Amino acid sequence: MKPEILTILIIFLTFITLEIVFTRFFNKPGQKKDDAVVEIVSTSVLMLLTQPLVLFLGGSVAALLAPELQGVIASWPFWSIFLLFLIFDDMTQYWWHRMAHTVPALYNLHRPHHEAGYLSIRVVYRNNLFFYFFMPGLWFSGALIYLGAGWVYAAYIVIKMSVIFGAHSDVRWDAPLYKISWLSPVMWVVERTISTPSTHSAHHGKHAGDGVTHYKGNYGNLLFIWDVLFGTAKITRAYPKTFGVENLSETSVAEQLCWPLIRAKSNNQK
Repeated sequence: MKPEILTILIIFLTFITLEIVFTRFFNKPGQKKDDAVVEIVSTSVLMLLTQPLVLFLGGSVAALLAPELQGVIASWPFWSIFLLFLIFDDMTQYWWHRMAHTVPALYNLHRPHHEAGYLSIRVVYRNNLFFYFFMPGLWFSGALIYLGAGWVYAAYIVIKMSVIFGAHSDVRWDAPLYKISWLSPVMWVVERTISTPSTHSAHHGKHAGDGVTHYKGNYGNLLFIWDVLFGTAKITRAYPKTFGVENLSETSVAEQLCWPLIRAKSNNQK
């Protein structure tokens, strides 16, 4: 197993352990009987099949289009390649996520992520099985790895997933820091730079009128700065009391995972 994959797995398991110790990991408030099935299947398929396949295909397409460019950026400075990943992976994922909340067909692929009535490390990879296959950032990452950026991607993906895990977990690491007055200026910068439990939980809130929920915004994954730059940020340093989506029609496990191959009911775009 590659070191970066092992590191991500350890961080993932660490957040799971924290939720087991400090929250109701196996019985979340608002949990439905089939939630665990959706989460286990979608997470397993992404980790074992979709992500490695798309990274490979992205590199293969790059090899077909520009065989002479293999390894061309391998000698570039670390931070210049890291910046490429921020633009071609993280920024494109921001727009992919944003489109998933505006284009009905894409929303059906993303809907399972918001179907849960809770926010948790459990829902990090909870999406339709096709959602990540079409995500542009994974294809671009595969191409960048072909161009010689693999050594930077190993560090980049560990940093990115650590932030994403932390933003989804209901062990809210930012909450105690907000209570320390002298840290307030530091947190002002942090919450505008990366995704935090507060900013991301607002995106998962259920009731638009609660003063915290911001379902049509706070799309950032690693960097929250994309929301700041593109006008979709809402920062309250608070957390919604309930999670999910208002007035969402019923759906099945099969439809959540396999739409459009399986269409049990018509979906509502949110």
